[in-house]
Amino acid sequence: MILASGSPRRRELLEGMGVDFRVIEPEIGERPREGEPPASFVRRLAVEKARKVAEVHPSSWVLGADTVVVLEGEIMGKPRGAPEAASMLRRLSGKVHKVLTAFALVNLAEGRQITGLEITEVKFVPMDETDIRWYISTGEPLGKAGAYAIQGRGGVFVEWVRGSYSNVVGLPLAQLLPHLKALGLWRPEDGGTSQG
Repeated sequence: MILASGSPRRRELLEGMGVDFRVIEPEIGERPREGEPPASFVRRLAVEKARKVAEVHPSSWVLGADTVVVLEGEIMGKPRGAPEAASMLRRLSGKVHKVLTAFALVNLAEGRQITGLEITEVKFVPMDETDIRWYISTGEPLGKAGAYAIQGRGGVFVEWVRGSYSNVVGLPLAQLLPHLKALGLWRPEDGGTSQG
């Protein structure tokens, strides 16, 4: 299997499952189209990432994924700098937001495509300016959707999670696992790894 993502979090999640894979990061634009709903946006990107890599490796199963943070219907992407990260964190403070992750498994040689979407709700504790300044100073919010990493220092601001925790990290493992098993990409009798 090929993971069509440069995300170290997705790589760690799959490695933790014992999945045998390699990484090829696709180059595609990651901006929503005018009026595109968040769920449609992440599904489109997951498929585009997988198909971009699959075009070069048509006989391999390719996994693409995309994660977005949505607050009050608005997609919060990756902050372009510390001021934008601080603005995002102020908006998330004390509120419930949604994390959407879509995944796509594509094999062009077999003409097959499997997609899935998971939505998780996350509640942040109220954050004051000292909290936000400290978190920005760690550098962690930069390059993260919604300006936080739940599995890192950002986890201290999470009051509760309703739904899949791994979905917030970057892959809904419980939803993905049945597909990997059915395709022979995860076999517990081999210690989790596929020999094919």
